[in-house]
This record gives sequence, C-alpha cells and structure tokens, in this order.
Amino acid sequence: MDLMIAGKRALITGASGGLGSETARFLHDEGVALFLTDRDEDGLDAVADRFGADRAVADLSSKEGCDALAEKAGTIDIWVHAAGVTGAKGDPLRMSEDDWHDALAIDFLSAVRLARHLCPPMVERGWGRVVMLASENVAQPYPDETVYNSAKSALVSFAKSVAMQHSGSGMLVNCVAPAFIETPMTDGMMEQRADEMDVSEDEAVASFLKEERPYLVLGRRGKPAEVAAVIAMLCSERASFVTGANWHVDGGSVGSINI
Repeated sequence: MDLMIAGKRALITGASGGLGSETARFLHDEGVALFLTDRDEDGLDAVADRFGADRAVADLSSKEGCDALAEKAGTIDIWVHAAGVTGAKGDPLRMSEDDWHDALAIDFLSAVRLARHLCPPMVERGWGRVVMLASENVAQPYPDETVYNSAKSALVSFAKSVAMQHSGSGMLVNCVAPAFIETPMTDGMMEQRADEMDVSEDEAVASFLKEERPYLVLGRRGKPAEVAAVIAMLCSERASFVTGANWHVDGGSVGSINI
C-alpha cells in the first residue's frame, strides 16, 4: 500500500533501538528522507549508514540537548519520538529524586521540549504527523515500574492535549503503546531472568508470559516490525482521520477494554 508520504522528511529519535530502526526502514521504503538521532553514536551510525540518512548524536535529557537537536534537524514533516528509558525499578515509595527526574526528563520532557520547536511549523504549513512511543504501562501499570508508568502516562496526556488544541490544522498527533517487543531492552530483561532462574532464555520468556503477562494472549514477544508498521501508517496520509489516539500493539497484554 502506498502511504502517500514520498518526499516528506522525518525525524526519528531513539533511532538505534529496535523500534526506531525498524520505523526508519518502513519510512525509507516509502520514499521518506530521514534525520535520525540517538545518544548511542555507534548504533546511530550503523542505522543511518544503512539508509543513507542524516544524523546527529543527541542527549535529550536536557533542554539544551533538545534545543540543539531541533536546530540541526531543520524542517520536519514527520516526527517519531521513540527515545525513552525504563528507568529505575522498585517500591514506588522508595524511588529517589534522581530516579524520578531521569525518567521524566527523558520519557516525557524531551517530547515537550522538542514539540515546541517541531510542531508549530507543521501547523503553519498545514500538514504534519507526530507519533510518540508510549507503553502498555499507561493502561496497565506495574508497581515496580512506577517512574516509567508515570512518565509515559504524562506523555500520552500531552500528546492528546496537543492533538485536541490543534485539531483541524493538518497536524495529527498520536501515540503507539507496545508491549513486550523483541528489543535489546527486553533481551536484557530475559537474559537476567534466565540467569536468576538458571533456565534457558526461551524458558525465561515462557515463565514471564505466564506469571507477569497473563493477558498477552498471543503468547510471544512482538516483533519490532509489527510495531513499526503501525507507526508508519500513523505517519501517513492513509491515517488522515486519526488524531489523539493511543494505539495498543501489545498482543492483548492490556486486560481492560480499550475505550
């Protein structure tokens, strides 16, 4: 299907990660010019070289880092905000000031700061697409991931607010909420679980699904391409009647009805 975005220019943050790099592939295949960023220089170079993309190493945990990136990126039609961290884990009442600050700065405030630069020109030109990576944790929080839950919930609320405020402008703003995707982040989680349980990684995944994700009815980790396909669609002209939404790509992991 032609997504009707050939010739557009896209910024992807967190581009060296599994979801960022797969989204880059989808958009590149649709004829979109790419500007990629990540704080992992080696990973960023590998992805950018693969697609012949412009790039900039950036630390989005500060206002200064966001301001500098926006200046380097220039004119952007499509913005996919995949930068994020899971942050510290543990008892919600024992998270430190630094734990909260780090998660909020990267997972939430980076989006707010970049939006100030990237969104107004989209509104002025009458066309733009913004897709922010949220999480299943917004709808189904896990108590040991409270700083991540809170930061991603704030992100979804911010995206909804921008979408509502600028409805009718031609700029559409949506979120995508993945769950348990095959990325380096969940690879590390499962490697640690396998070591702690003295089992294989496949057995660690199976036990995690049974004990921690009972509603993930498809019974497996998702593929990055399965999320990137949804992101790409939301970046396209085909999604011209979708704004302010939070699309779950979670294999059924969220047990509630999505209304």
